[in-house]
Amino acid sequence: MRNKRPKFEGWRETIAGYIFLAPMLIGTTTLVIIPILATIFLSFTDWNFITGIGDFNFIGMENFRTLFNDEIFIKSLINNFILLLVVPFGLLVSLILAVVINNHVYFKDFFKVIYFMPYISSVVAIAIVFQVLFHPTFGPVNQLLMSLGVESPPGWIADISYALPSVMIILIWTNIGFQLIIYLAGLQNIPKELYEAAEMDGASSWYKFRKITVPLVSPTTFFLLVTGFISTFKVFDLIIVLTNGGPANSTSVPVFYLYQEAFVELKTGYSSAIALILLVLVLLITFLQWTVQKKWVNY
Repeated sequence: MRNKRPKFEGWRETIAGYIFLAPMLIGTTTLVIIPILATIFLSFTDWNFITGIGDFNFIGMENFRTLFNDEIFIKSLINNFILLLVVPFGLLVSLILAVVINNHVYFKDFFKVIYFMPYISSVVAIAIVFQVLFHPTFGPVNQLLMSLGVESPPGWIADISYALPSVMIILIWTNIGFQLIIYLAGLQNIPKELYEAAEMDGASSWYKFRKITVPLVSPTTFFLLVTGFISTFKVFDLIIVLTNGGPANSTSVPVFYLYQEAFVELKTGYSSAIALILLVLVLLITFLQWTVQKKWVNY
């Protein structure tokens, strides 16, 4: 006769498992899930957090209707989509540098540290340094351009037309180090036999880069694309220190505008609507990347 398993057999292991999971579950629920649910709820109200928890009115879709007629928000959204160009261009530069360092440079670890330094440096310090470098009159960049014969150099962060490109240049410079390290790790996993076979067949360096390197680091490229696009929607500290969204909102992005509406204008409900739109945009872009990656990522 088969013995029946005790009703509570294994309960100790189950409890132990829940105990180990509890810190992460509590942290995720408290810091992620509850704030997201609160943001969704508040986006349909006109609440001001100074007035207290109970003092708010449910106004339905009014915040969203106002947002899509808000010229500053539309401008900020367009600026953020332009910032997305930073990611593919930065990845291209990082991949080329990674190939050069991996194949043609001695003291690889030294160059890894040099390129990684901007990524781990204080964003505030980087912004202040570039404020000096990009000064329209006394900045070293324009002084160099004028010494080379450029009569009217750009105003950089003081010019409406060049402020956003200036921010993009800084973002590319700061992120190259991280992307370079990840690409170098990906290049180490490519079998050397593939390059040796290509060389025996007379393949050029460009052909090997295009047909071997690029396809085999495509999973790394996909990872950096996803994380890079998400990070462009979180650019805040560089903007607020470097340009404060100016001049004339030319460098304003939704996260910066959200901060202004929430903590300067004290429009908690309105800023929650901005946050919800950002969440939806990030989810849509990430879903689109996951859908398209099946056509070009080689695992």
